[in-house]
Amino acid sequence: MGLLEAILVFVVGYVCGAVTRIFAGLAAILALVLVILGIALPPSVVGIVDPILAVYLGNELLFLSGFLFAIAHDPAGEDGD
Repeated sequence: MGLLEAILVFVVGYVCGAVTRIFAGLAAILALVLVILGIALPPSVVGIVDPILAVYLGNELLFLSGFLFAIAHDPAGEDGD
């Protein structure tokens, strides 16, 4: 994996972590509803998503590190000071 690809995977993980931090409750409720209804991912979307997900195969720890950095991030002014 090249340096640019590693940085890209980390940044995508960071952005995903930030989005998750903001919308975690909504995402959890939506996921629960989809599981209850038995709707996971339409076959038409799988063909589009598979090539994108192939970039992350084998790079899960790098993605996870960016994700966790975003969740742990404390923007200025949010720490109660």
